[in-house]
Amino acid sequence: MEPGSRGAAPGGVSVSAVLPAGGSGERLGGATPKQFCAVQGRPLVSYAVRAMERISWISDVIVVVSPENTETMKTIIEKYGHKKVTVVKGGITRHRSIFNGLKVFAENEFSSHLLQKPEVVIIHDAVRPFVEEDIVAKVVMAAKEHGAAGAIRPLVSTVIASAADGCLDHSLERARYRASEMPQAFLFDTIYEAYQQCTDYDLDYGTECLHLVLKYCKTNAKLVEGTTDLWKVTYKRDLYAAESIIKDNLSQQVCVITNVKETLTQVGFLLPESLKSQIKVEAISRSLSKNDSHLQNIISGQCYNFVCVNDKRCAIQEIQELVDMLEKSNIPLLYPVVLISVHLDISENNSFSVGMEDLTMIKKFARETKKKNILVYGLFIQCKDSLLLQETVNSAASLIMALIKDRNPELIGQLLVA
Repeated sequence: MEPGSRGAAPGGVSVSAVLPAGGSGERLGGATPKQFCAVQGRPLVSYAVRAMERISWISDVIVVVSPENTETMKTIIEKYGHKKVTVVKGGITRHRSIFNGLKVFAENEFSSHLLQKPEVVIIHDAVRPFVEEDIVAKVVMAAKEHGAAGAIRPLVSTVIASAADGCLDHSLERARYRASEMPQAFLFDTIYEAYQQCTDYDLDYGTECLHLVLKYCKTNAKLVEGTTDLWKVTYKRDLYAAESIIKDNLSQQVCVITNVKETLTQVGFLLPESLKSQIKVEAISRSLSKNDSHLQNIISGQCYNFVCVNDKRCAIQEIQELVDMLEKSNIPLLYPVVLISVHLDISENNSFSVGMEDLTMIKKFARETKKKNILVYGLFIQCKDSLLLQETVNSAASLIMALIKDRNPELIGQLLVA
């Protein structure tokens, strides 16, 4: 879900992006503007920035924020390792903020140095975190040909107009109209000219960039059918929906690493097989090694879930090696990684072979790794009854999937029993 693109920009043009992020989040409620609300521990604006900067042919990403949030945005950029990003102080309205963002390429007012002016500029809301490269490329190509382009979606509800007395005046034929979405793209000179010519009324009350280039530059924008994931986070329920989508995207693959005696290889085989009905599984049946190229390839391929199966009382040393590899890869920088340590027990007695000292050590270790955005959980599987082995393994697989999908930081360091 995360690897950046490669290759030249569509149509061979130079491209940059402007992300207005100066809203107050009034409709969301609460004191924190929605673009700075945390989703899986990371501000929403960071997802939109990442969506743009991972596209290799976008040269610069301009994030426009209200003056009081400039330092907050700079801190986010530094913390999450964002590149090619410039922070600009916004205006009191959306259009004034976008205009300030465009000025970075044409005037020295908002930046210590001018950035290279792009042929095409993308405008995209900082609270639309799920934009994909394909739709960005389509609007860029359309803008190159037509001067302006924007993503659209079918209307969900019928639009009506009310009369002065509050009664229905008329309704619009829904099939003829579309909802204007983001991203939009423009020939830079066209959109910049439109902003230079527009009135204060446009700057203070307008919201549609495509309308500005039509009104002042006589440029008819090409409308590009968008995808369902272009929606905008507006209300609090949208934050929950965004978090659910992100969790689902992170729950597509798991790497199962087994390091057990030959007598327990059956469990090492059954567990990945049970998981395969619910998730894509990469299985490694050997000891962890920092030089393990297969594991390194899995990590670099953006895997965010790992299950380490062992038959030792406390396998923290082995787990630490994987934590070190993950930290070095920077994978946990943007998304929380789930790491589940599965302990297999074949002892004949009914008591657990994991003592209080081990549990305390696991909890302490999990608290430390949480600081690195790695969520460590423990799972205990008793294998003494061979007749119930498959049932026990299936139960373990269900618990593993629950931990992966929920990614609950409050459960780190806990030892669950299958």
